[in-house]
Amino acid sequence: MSIVAVICWCAAVAFAGFGVWLLTRPRSADPARAVLRGVAPTQLAAAAMLASGGTAALSSHPDTALVVVVVCVIGAVGTIAAGCWQAAKVLAIRQPSPSAGIGDCGNACATCTLSCG
Repeated sequence: MSIVAVICWCAAVAFAGFGVWLLTRPRSADPARAVLRGVAPTQLAAAAMLASGGTAALSSHPDTALVVVVVCVIGAVGTIAAGCWQAAKVLAIRQPSPSAGIGDCGNACATCTLSCG
């Protein structure tokens, strides 16, 4: 279980380091960077889960430690997935549709057809 603990701690340090790096970068108008910055808090939460799983791997009975590590890893992956989903959803809501700026007619097809045509 010591190998599992070291792997969990290394993954926790990697997630935490990348999350802190993203949070310390200046805000950007680039949508991809905005999504990455939005995922940074969930990366920090996943790092905490992985660190606790690594600690449990060394301090618990091996059967219990295995269950705790599996739960922590699944929780970390689920947290990152949910954070990515939420950040992408917010970005999709904020971005205008591709046809919104064509001819300055508005968002409806009927408006464009009747007023710009």
